[in-house]
Amino acid sequence: MTRACDRVVKPFYAVEINRLAHELKRRGVDVIHMEVGQPSAGAPEAALQAAERAMRSDKLGYWESGALKERIARHYRESYRVEIEPERVILTPGASGALLLAFAVLLEAGDDVAMGRPGYPAYRNVLNALGMQPVELPCGAETRFQPTATMIEALDPAPAALIVASPANPTGTMLDRGELTALIDVCRRRSIALISDEIYHGISYGPAAVSALEIDSSSIVINSFSKYWCMTGWRLGWLIAPDELVGKMNSYAGNIFLTPSALSQHAALAAMDADEELSRHLETYGENRRVLMDALRRMGVTDLAPADGAFYVYANVEHLTDDSLGFCKQLLADTGVAFNTGLDFDPIEGGRTIRISFAVSRSETAEAVRRFSAWLEAR
Repeated sequence: MTRACDRVVKPFYAVEINRLAHELKRRGVDVIHMEVGQPSAGAPEAALQAAERAMRSDKLGYWESGALKERIARHYRESYRVEIEPERVILTPGASGALLLAFAVLLEAGDDVAMGRPGYPAYRNVLNALGMQPVELPCGAETRFQPTATMIEALDPAPAALIVASPANPTGTMLDRGELTALIDVCRRRSIALISDEIYHGISYGPAAVSALEIDSSSIVINSFSKYWCMTGWRLGWLIAPDELVGKMNSYAGNIFLTPSALSQHAALAAMDADEELSRHLETYGENRRVLMDALRRMGVTDLAPADGAFYVYANVEHLTDDSLGFCKQLLADTGVAFNTGLDFDPIEGGRTIRISFAVSRSETAEAVRRFSAWLEAR
């Protein structure tokens, strides 16, 4: 029998690189942070003002905001033309809390859970920690780094669940309506629970992302205030539960988390109406994406994921290295530019890939391009 303490939960390499970057910064090095999935802009001004008012007027005890649940339901109505009862909104400590809640309620120890590779490492690592079995499906450029219905149909036995992310981390690729519909159809037919991670919705550079709820109201949908609303450190997310699971989700959430941060809930309600400010961040991301991808191609780094959404470039650098972790550490030490190794997202092929976050300022992007280009030329 495997004890919980014997399970392997690998660390985030991004955290290791981030720690090295902060140490360099402490020594006076001018560091450009492009290693973590974190907007460099902070929470919207309206959110900060709401938080300040709450700190002065509210006791900030255990609390769930009914107004915030109603506002999230309105968001689905306005953005996706989907009617969601506010009771179906489960507030959680970030999307990470929502993932943990979904796994705890939907799955049993030993269950297989399918997901694309490369993909967000916490899927794999949290499942391992809970005694479940990640089934990673190799996804390359031929499927735009996304799993397909054919892949899920071929799995024998059928997994208990499938996790999809669109836009995806690290590639930024998106599932169109037809592809997502096909995945939902095969999951429904094979009794596979679908968990749709929609944390990067609102950040796309072409057509808007499709929510799984537009296709099947019984899908489990996860989102967060961390990315579009630039509130990573506020640790607030949500899960949309099907009617039959609302009671169980609330019972588990109450026992695991008690409630989310009261202060964050006050701030998030105000943030949801800050679209004018947030749209300026999207303009910055779009320009950074163009500048970075064009510059990488000029440097000879041409094998890039499409980056339909989110704020990452996922690049194949196998012509430069097969040790992307060492490559990123050396780049950081030599230039102060922090990129992340692909090993976080693909433990098999990730030694030949890197992920670059462009959720920074335009000036930082231009400077990072200048330093990286000079560093490559010197090598």
